[in-house]
Amino acid sequence: MCHLNKSLYGLKQVSRQWFAKFSIVIQAAGFIQSKADYSLFTCTKGKSLTTLLIYVDDILITGNDPIAISSLKQFLHNCFRIKDLGDLKFFLGIKVSRSKKGIFISQRKYTLEIIKDGGYLGVKPMGFPMEQNTKLSNEGELFKDPSVYRRVGCLIYLTIARPDITYLCSTHTK
Repeated sequence: MCHLNKSLYGLKQVSRQWFAKFSIVIQAAGFIQSKADYSLFTCTKGKSLTTLLIYVDDILITGNDPIAISSLKQFLHNCFRIKDLGDLKFFLGIKVSRSKKGIFISQRKYTLEIIKDGGYLGVKPMGFPMEQNTKLSNEGELFKDPSVYRRVGCLIYLTIARPDITYLCSTHTK
């Protein structure tokens, strides 16, 4: 993971200009910009694959060739004066852990923040999904603050590490 040292904050259009400049430089170095995600760039040379993902001023670099990764970091440092933050541990609310079995991602911290904001920290867990053929009704006491329950959108970001709730979030936020 790398972090840009130069300040970008407080100026209008600076993020667009920064990304435009970064895109030109990285593509000139042989990287191809993804059509599905414009912040993703890849470079393939023989069996070597290097992938770069940029979010504002944070850059994730990964690949199967440590020499190519080191060369890319040096190139970026020469162009932009980046700071190498070492192996990825935390990015955009996602905790990343490595073991011999593979890579594990977790959004525990983000999940706890959602639960706390909803006022459900410390409540007894409930089984999910619901039983089939359960009848729902709108009878009963109205919520004191219904806006709290309309904030389902924040659950969309949990689908990164929790694919089991992807369907639920996508169907209820449309």
